[in-house]
Amino acid sequence: MDSDIINAQKLAQKIVANVEKVIVGKTKAVELAVVALISKGHLLIEDAPGVGKTMLARSLAKSIDCTFKRIQFTPDMLPGDITGVSVYNQKTADFEFRPGPIMASIVLADEINRATPKVQSALLEVMEEGQISVDGVTHAMPAPFHILATQNPIEYEGTFPLPETQLDRFLLRMSLGYPSKADEITIMERLQYQHPIEQLAAVATGADVLTLQTVVKKVYVDDLVKQYIAALVTATRQHPAIYLGASPRGSLSLFRATQARALMQGHDYVLPDDVKALAEPVLAHRLIVSSSDRSPDKSGRAAVAELLETVPVPGTVVRT
Repeated sequence: MDSDIINAQKLAQKIVANVEKVIVGKTKAVELAVVALISKGHLLIEDAPGVGKTMLARSLAKSIDCTFKRIQFTPDMLPGDITGVSVYNQKTADFEFRPGPIMASIVLADEINRATPKVQSALLEVMEEGQISVDGVTHAMPAPFHILATQNPIEYEGTFPLPETQLDRFLLRMSLGYPSKADEITIMERLQYQHPIEQLAAVATGADVLTLQTVVKKVYVDDLVKQYIAALVTATRQHPAIYLGASPRGSLSLFRATQARALMQGHDYVLPDDVKALAEPVLAHRLIVSSSDRSPDKSGRAAVAELLETVPVPGTVVRT
């Protein structure tokens, strides 16, 4: 196995272990967050308040020693509150750019669905191209650059659903869920005197993350695995209960994410199991279920689960 991949796997697992000093009992969720980070993708966390979404973002930023900014989205927010504005400087008789909170390596977009569509659209360029345009001038984001957005799936009053174009720009969607009884007791004990994040030390740097993002591309993806990814994505466009299937961005996102998962598992090649493990968090939020089929068992997640059962893995024998 390539030594670069071995070293990258150790570093990725070190980041996961460090974040777990703060986020208790959620190894799978933490691994997904790191998968999104090293895949150069963005993460949407959909869960109830108080389960640790903000702490996940903060602990990830501290673990890689990167700048962290939190944006609390509200209905009265303006696009300039995110991207920054140009202000006239009387001393220099010129306009100078004052960057907004988006100019950070790790950005927590808290309750993103509380902002108006106009404000949400301010994130489209930065999520796709890693840059913002203010008054005709382009400003590049710091590298690495990673957005973790949160939304409450229960409360809908005063919220604006994310448009499909923006949902499609999130590499993964996941939820943390409530902790087990034992984990909840552990959380109380850890927070009795001091929050663990106050003592959390960095185990990597931004440069290390950039190296991970480069090395992950070396992970081999067999033609049969590529065919499997394409077959799953194509099936979302042909499913009778799905009005709008996943776009080519969905297949590319699944491709990149499986490379990252394989690396974290200590492999230098992608397995069909990697595709199956990531199909739901990568594809489900990109699907629009037909209005006549929006029953609880016909969500995007249910549709992906059904496709995983029916779409055969190329190269396997299908029993009839």
